[in-house]
Amino acid sequence: MSEILGNILIGIGALFVLFGTVGLVRLPDLYNRLQAATKCATLGTCSILLGVIVNRGLSAVSMKALLCIIFILLTSPTAAHALARAAHISGVKLWNKSVCDQYAEDNDRKEETTK
Repeated sequence: MSEILGNILIGIGALFVLFGTVGLVRLPDLYNRLQAATKCATLGTCSILLGVIVNRGLSAVSMKALLCIIFILLTSPTAAHALARAAHISGVKLWNKSVCDQYAEDNDRKEETTK
C-alpha cells in the first residue's frame, strides 16, 4: 500500500514539474515565469521527495529527503521573491495585460507616509 501511495506522490510531483516547464515556455513575462518555476521546484520536487520517503520507510535516505524538503520549502520561495524584487527595482516591465503591480503600490504607499 505504501509503495502505491509513494508512486502516486512521485507521479503528482512529476506532473507539477511538467506543468511548471510548460509554464516557463508559455507564460508572457519574467514575473509569471518565475512564479511557474517556483511552484514547479517547490511543489514538484517536494512531492517527489515525499514519495521517496513513503517508498523507503524510515531510513537514512528518507531523513535526507526530509531535510531536502525543508531546505527547498525555505529557500525556493525566498529566492523567487528576491529575484522578482530585484527585477522590479531594475526596471523589468510587467506584461501589458497585468492587472496590478503590488511592488509599485507598496512603493507609492511608502512615499506617501514619508511625506
